[in-house]
Amino acid sequence: MNDPASQVSHSIVDDPSTTVMQLRNMVDEFVSERDWHQFHAPKNLSMALSIEAAELMEHFQWISMDESRNPDPDKLSQIGEELADVLCYAMGMANELNIDIATAMKNKMVKNRQKYPQETFKGIYGQDDKRLNATEGDSKGV
Repeated sequence: MNDPASQVSHSIVDDPSTTVMQLRNMVDEFVSERDWHQFHAPKNLSMALSIEAAELMEHFQWISMDESRNPDPDKLSQIGEELADVLCYAMGMANELNIDIATAMKNKMVKNRQKYPQETFKGIYGQDDKRLNATEGDSKGV
């Protein structure tokens, strides 16, 4: 039996030297070798992605925000594996629907910048933040 590490592309090294396309190709190769495209309908991939995201969240359940920022090395490794599962399913979804991830993310960030302008949302977590509502109320004369 071949060593699994030797079966993964040697061009996949780290974030600075690996492209999104290389990651997509790595996932596609794995799926193709197992004849799993037949099971990878967007419906199934979206559900699998959600399940893996829930497994990622499990690592942070019942701990403080500070604790979540400083996991021990073993926990960090487990978190990395769950994050990789989420990303693999996201890459699979992009492969199945032929979505260019870089373009989709760039377009989404443009929308995010319009929806959450820096001058309004700096240090505020979202629409329900009482500080935002108080500021808006003051500016409206309320």
